Amino acid sequence: MKILVKWLLSAAALLAVAHFYSGVQVTNFGAALVAAFVIGLFNTILKPILVVLTLPVTLLTLGLFLFIINALMFWAASGVLSGFHVQGFTAALIGSLIYSVMGIVIESALDSLFFKK
Repeated sequence: MKILVKWLLSAAALLAVAHFYSGVQVTNFGAALVAAFVIGLFNTILKPILVVLTLPVTLLTLGLFLFIINALMFWAASGVLSGFHVQGFTAALIGSLIYSVMGIVIESALDSLFFKK
């Protein structure tokens, strides 16, 4: 149940990013659902590989290169989807930062909702 709610809220967060930042466009909620799924899939499969491959650069930049990796995942998702578009790498960086902050808030809210003590 938590995964389904998180997916729906992540799609809503993606629509909010598109609403607040003009560099990201999402055509409708269905496209946001697919985009949230693809971003989650890329973050689950590709991101760990990229983190390991770029570990020296990540250590050298004190972890700031992880922002670049997040932006690449965000941008790659827009490249394979038709209802989700990011205007460039800078837009992907800003959009992924906003989306990540919203994801942290969503995860925190869901943890307090589903794991009450």
